[in-house]
Parts: sequence; structure tokens; C-alpha cells
Amino acid sequence: MIVQYVPLAQLSVGGKGSYGIGASAVPYSKDLYTYLRITDINDDGTLNTNDLKSVVDEKASEYLLNTNDIVFARTGASTGRNYFYDESDGEFVYAGFLIKFSIDDQKVNPKYIKYFCQSEQYRGWINSFNTGSTRGNINAQTLGKLPIPLIDRDKQDKMVCILSSLDAKIKENKRINDNLERQADAIYQTYFSPKSGNQGEIATLDKYCYIFTGKKNANESVDGGKYKFFTCSPEALQIDSYIYDGNAIIVSGNGAYTGRTRFYSGKFDLYQRTYACTLLDGIDPDYIFPLYWFVKLELSKKIMGGTRGSAIPYIVMNDLSKFEFVYNEKTFAEYLPVFKVLTETIQANEVETEKLAETRDTLLPRLMSGELDVSEIEL
Repeated sequence: MIVQYVPLAQLSVGGKGSYGIGASAVPYSKDLYTYLRITDINDDGTLNTNDLKSVVDEKASEYLLNTNDIVFARTGASTGRNYFYDESDGEFVYAGFLIKFSIDDQKVNPKYIKYFCQSEQYRGWINSFNTGSTRGNINAQTLGKLPIPLIDRDKQDKMVCILSSLDAKIKENKRINDNLERQADAIYQTYFSPKSGNQGEIATLDKYCYIFTGKKNANESVDGGKYKFFTCSPEALQIDSYIYDGNAIIVSGNGAYTGRTRFYSGKFDLYQRTYACTLLDGIDPDYIFPLYWFVKLELSKKIMGGTRGSAIPYIVMNDLSKFEFVYNEKTFAEYLPVFKVLTETIQANEVETEKLAETRDTLLPRLMSGELDVSEIEL
């Protein structure tokens, strides 16, 4: 396959990148523009919607993202992280630590640029600006020189079609899961929150769960390990040993993701500042499902509200042990099956999403290199 390398700037409207607005973020409001910052972009190019902010500035409308725009983080540990604007995500004003390029769709399939900027070839180029332990900053002029391997337009279109179909299903799974989480939240707030006003005893988590923490450091993880190794970061690592096998509530106990809660079923190990909650002997095994939602929907709010005088929030064992919820046997029995279905449906979608992402990430370099021939595919 013949490959011509063309600088990103030559494939962009205006032939250059532009910097975002230098304004301060304000609390999120649906009546204001949403502010896109480096922290709102995940490493895989998707949006992190957990802590969106807004922006108030008379010039904000001049920095709105439009169709075929891609933005890049230009500084710090996230240098090179990028997001290709998707109109279905809503309107965004991009921040000053981001650089925007508007891709010219007459010169290249814009989404081809999106996928190239998630490739190992792209990451290798970004990493070439690192010096020792210092993460290199990249300005708009340098980014404009990013060499894009420009394959035939027909092959670009077919590659984009294949990868976009996988991304569309991943996004749909996330949309479904977000909806299911809102349903769980509504049930919890109505019937089980201590503030709900419903009748019942105020129970604590340690009445039903055994709570323990791990003993390993994150550097004990192993690439290609057989089992999940949960740390305080969103993504689980891998390891060759496990300390528990079964259903568990996993809670991050330290750092930026303090209070982050996930459900896991299977063999796993834990980082020393991460906690697992498993059911005590004699407790109905299905109790793990509502308890998971109670912790997930409430704990992070409580923890983030006070950091015990520390600049970094953290959780101690007692925070979990004495976590409170309203226990009414009749209501609990009525909604337990609902919480179970919600959990298992979300888990199934997450497993599918993980496999789809693995498929996409496996196909990407092979499609980029021409190892997989797409010439016979009909769109």
C-alpha cells in the first residue's frame, strides 16, 4: 500500500491550529456553555463526563467546537491526549490548554485523523518529545507538523466505517448503562437514602459485609496477568495472583478517584489503598446487588464533601463499615431483584464493550498499515 505522509496542518482548514479560551471554569449549568478541559478527555479519546464544568466569558461563543474539529492537550502528563468532536455530545467551548485543528473533509476523511490519533504510531510521535522524566509540551506549530500517513481516500472511508461501527456500539452501551444507573439512583433516593424519610432501621454496611484492603503496590502488576488487580485508578491492572473469588464491591480509597465504586464478579487482587466489600456468611448472596448501588450512589458524595484536612481525599475502613442506609425488609425484598437485573445488565454491557474496544484496538494498527485489505469491502 502506497503511503504519503502529509503534515496535519496541510489537512486542516486555515493550515494551522488554534488555542482555546483562557477562562476559568465555573460550576456546571445547562444554561451555560459546557467547558471542555484536558481532564474531560480520556486517554482513548472519549469524554469523561463525571465532572463537567461550564464557562462564562463574553468571547466563549468564538471557541465553540464544530463538525470535524479535533483538540489536543498541549501540556503536562496528558500531552497529546485528543478528542474528535462528536455533535451528539453537545456543545463545547474548548479551554486554553487545548489546541484545535479543523480537519478539511475535502482533503481527508476527518475520522481517519481521529483514528490515527489513537494509534501507536501517533503515540510514538508524541512520546518523542519527552526528555527523561519530563513530559514534553507541544505547541500548535509543532502539532501542525504531525506526519499523517495518507492512504487512498477509498481505503480511509472503509477503515473509518469499520471502526466507527464498533465505536457506535460502545457508545450505545454506555448510553444504556447511564440510563440504568439513573434508574438505580432514583430507586435509592426514594426508598433507601437516610434522607428519604421512609420507615425502617438505619443499617450500616458492616452488618452485612466483611471489608478488607489489599497489600500490594501498583508496581506489582503484571502485563498479561490472569486476574484483575484493582487500584485507585479507573482502569484495572493485571496480576498473576488473587486474594478473593466471587462477587464484591470494590472501592477506591485514595487520590483523585476516592469513593469510586465498581462491582466485580470473579478472581481479583487489590492495591493497598483499595477496599473490597464481600457478604458475611449466612447473608442472602443477592444482597450484594442493592448494597453495591447504595455505596456507589452515595459514598463518593460524602467523601468528597470533606477530606479530613488533607488536600487529597481518602477513605478509612470505618467510612465503609459505618456507611448507612434505610433497611426495611419488605421494601428491600421488593427491589432486590431490580437491583440485581440492573447490575447484571450493566456488567454484560461492560464486558461486551471491553471486547469491542479490544477488537477496535487490534484492528486499528492492521488497518493503518494495510495488513488488512479493505479494498473489496462495499460501503
